[in-house]
Amino acid sequence: MWIMIAGPYRAGAGDAATRAANLRVLNEAALEIWRLGHVPVIGVNMALPLIEAAGDASYDDLMAPISLALAERCDAILRVGGPSNGADREVELIRAQGGTVYTDIKDIPQA
Repeated sequence: MWIMIAGPYRAGAGDAATRAANLRVLNEAALEIWRLGHVPVIGVNMALPLIEAAGDASYDDLMAPISLALAERCDAILRVGGPSNGADREVELIRAQGGTVYTDIKDIPQA
């Protein structure tokens, strides 16, 4: 399965250190999903290089649209971390297209 990992990145993160810690949580979950035999997908990891190339002012124009476009192509989603409107939108999209929503990595089966 292609499994998106959704959680806060910038939500509630007022500084670079908190954003980095949030991204680390997403990436650590992605590694566990990979070890289960699935393809992990993180919208932030796809969007950030484009935002860097386009400039920080493009964040709102790129982050959510790229993340949601990726979510449309995933079979399931793992929701991690605290509050995040963007992550919740990704969950809603996966659910609406009939995908599986996981809230605990222990519930994801081995591929």
